[in-house]
Amino acid sequence: MSNRITNRFALGVAAASLLVGCGGSQSLVGHPNVIAPAAQRARLALTRGFGTVFAVTPSGKESVLHAFAGGADGANPRAALLNVNGVLYGTTSSGGTYNGGTLFTITPSGSETVLHSFGGSGDGANPVAALINLDGVLYGTTRNGGVENSTCAQGCGVVFSITPSGTETVVHTFGGYPNDGAYPIGDLLDVSGTLYGATKGGGSDSCGSGGSAGCGTVFAITASGEESVLFSFGAKHDDCCPSAGLADVNGTLYGTTVIHSGKVFKITASGDESPIHRFKGYPNDGAKPYGGLIAVSDTLYGTTEYGGAHKRGTVFSVSTSGSETDLYSFPGGVQGGVPHASLLDVSGIFYGTAGEGGASNRGVVFAITPSGTESVIYSFKGYPDDGETPDAGLIDVKGTLYGTTEYGGAGARRSET
Repeated sequence: MSNRITNRFALGVAAASLLVGCGGSQSLVGHPNVIAPAAQRARLALTRGFGTVFAVTPSGKESVLHAFAGGADGANPRAALLNVNGVLYGTTSSGGTYNGGTLFTITPSGSETVLHSFGGSGDGANPVAALINLDGVLYGTTRNGGVENSTCAQGCGVVFSITPSGTETVVHTFGGYPNDGAYPIGDLLDVSGTLYGATKGGGSDSCGSGGSAGCGTVFAITASGEESVLFSFGAKHDDCCPSAGLADVNGTLYGTTVIHSGKVFKITASGDESPIHRFKGYPNDGAKPYGGLIAVSDTLYGTTEYGGAHKRGTVFSVSTSGSETDLYSFPGGVQGGVPHASLLDVSGIFYGTAGEGGASNRGVVFAITPSGTESVIYSFKGYPDDGETPDAGLIDVKGTLYGTTEYGGAGARRSET
């Protein structure tokens, strides 16, 4: 069994639990974006580190800018970074004062500052999505936190805003099934000043699993906090669990769901939703598109975490009419596998991360052409000298790529017991 899959089992990950989580009661444990109990995270961190921020050039020169120390410093970053005037902003999914995660800044030279600790009274907790800059104010989501209710024992999550100086405000608290979404884990999208996103749970349909967490939603929200559910998944119990952000192509939004092998869907601003491609899985198609889509010249590109010729995930393209092509099937091993994040387009070359494989089986940064030629530009080494498990996408700042790893770094004392 691969290191990546072993790690996921250590977090309580199994395909069966994903099916329960999509429509079952409260916990969505069973997917990497679900925050494992603090005791499990602490045990893993003792042997694997609390995660890193790294920089890597397209030629493969990598450096660790910051190794998280856990505790007040935060731990386990699982989202892409955001560049604001040369300062990088990001989040950790755990750690901080209340162990609900942090929001931090870091300079390209590695000077890191915690601006906010999540998890206080009424606040969100466990952010796993990237931040977005809207008119100088940053917006984001937390998977948990907010107000506890009968369907969300740890809260259904929030949309929050934060100033660059660190003043945080909860903009919207999700209410969950049946009138609102729950567990927002995908990135927000700005379309003419309105933010759009998806929640993995909540909505009007229980998915028939015996619980009431709901099957997920697409929502819109204004900067002032006026939120509306555009669409609730779960019709005929075959659609569930959007786990990534949305992409905009000429005013139509595109996204993915992950139940069964997953699908690509489109939705209008008025909430008219329809599937354009349903993934078939191994051996001829990808499965489980957990990473978000990117639009390049009206063609959408993305990754699937599983499926493909080797069951280790794919890079795919899909037209807005639904014509899909698998550009590359990850073989695992030194070439990497199990990509979990969206791609980054830099001058016609796509860059991404895969959480499995590489020379040390700690994950890789890869490059791939639109025609499907893939190359590994960096293999992570893991604790104590390097990061491990890069689950988030990359950003480009003046020709250097920046990202995060969920584990690794020197911020923990190694212990195998």
